[in-house]
Amino acid sequence: MADVTTPSSAGDDIDDLSYEQARDELVRVVAELEQGGVTLEQSIDLWERGEALARRCEQWLIGAKERLDAARSAAAEGGASRT
Repeated sequence: MADVTTPSSAGDDIDDLSYEQARDELVRVVAELEQGGVTLEQSIDLWERGEALARRCEQWLIGAKERLDAARSAAAEGGASRT
């Protein structure tokens, strides 16, 4: 039987995951869905968890991009003030 997270706990812990943790679990969820052998209800639960994990990864990536943009902006401003 598949190790499927129940809907009540599906999103409770995702907000606390690092990018790497969310990505690794998303890979596991996708592999389990591709493998098959679970009930329709379990497949739906896995799909919903996968969607939530993908959103969490996207949040991390957006945050990282914002930090990089801010660092580039600060570096460009620092370089412009020296000329």
